[in-house]
Amino acid sequence: MTNTTQSYEVVLHTDFPDLDLYASGKVRDLYRVGNDHLLLVATDRISAFDYVLATGIPRKGRVLTQLSLFWFDFLKSIVPNHLTTADVRQYPQELQKHAAQLRGRSMLVVRADMIAIECVVRGYLSGSGWKEYKASGSVCGIPLPAGLRESDKLPGPIFTPAMKASSGHDENISFDRMVTLAGRELSEQLRDLSIKVYQSAADYAETRGIIIADTKFEFGRTPGGLVIADEVLTPDSSRFWPKDKYRPGGPQDSFDKQYVRDYLEAIKWNKQPPAPALPPEVAARTGEKYVEAYTQLTGHPLPA
Repeated sequence: MTNTTQSYEVVLHTDFPDLDLYASGKVRDLYRVGNDHLLLVATDRISAFDYVLATGIPRKGRVLTQLSLFWFDFLKSIVPNHLTTADVRQYPQELQKHAAQLRGRSMLVVRADMIAIECVVRGYLSGSGWKEYKASGSVCGIPLPAGLRESDKLPGPIFTPAMKASSGHDENISFDRMVTLAGRELSEQLRDLSIKVYQSAADYAETRGIIIADTKFEFGRTPGGLVIADEVLTPDSSRFWPKDKYRPGGPQDSFDKQYVRDYLEAIKWNKQPPAPALPPEVAARTGEKYVEAYTQLTGHPLPA
């Protein structure tokens, strides 16, 4: 199902009946390819407050895919990833008939046994971390200095894992809880690796005029070992703030979907289904913000 916004085709759903659908998430549709690979297709769907909205965002799926590819390459000396190829010409023959729809928004990846804990790293105090800090002076059981303001930079990045609750919402958990669930050795490995990846990316992004306030990583196991998987350091999984507009003490301008969240707060949506549609100008501006994030971080225009 597609529609058109400002001449950009907006893809809300994939439709490949000849392929074996493995899973469909809030944004990505996954298809089995052989015994060992998955085809990840990023649609233009957008979620907010854990619900998929009725309106797609122009070029969003392309940004998520291309930015993840950029970071996979940037971070390969720190952590391996699950990418096999994003070059449609190298896809198996059964995928070639769908080349036009897959180009730019898909990746062929090694199938991984995903670890069911989201590895969140925060370098700044925002979002649920700010709410928790106001209530308790800590985030995920990590005590923080008194007197911090919203959006303040933290003394150092902190690891604040999360997991899906039965409601479908992300639930922050303590590191001790993660150890109980995943074991100490793996938990410490993921914590240290997540912070290292975040710090490397955040240092680079600052040279491009973007603050990565926080981000979420997902990891999995493949026959080759532990890999970073799914999407990496995108506007969906991270808070990107323009460095030249950074003013601690309140919410920040952003390149991510905070623009959509702010609109939904302004119309006083009760955050229950059905999720509302977005006005065309909000969808278009959100798409522009995603593309701006890509071009500013990579220094290149978004591939057509």
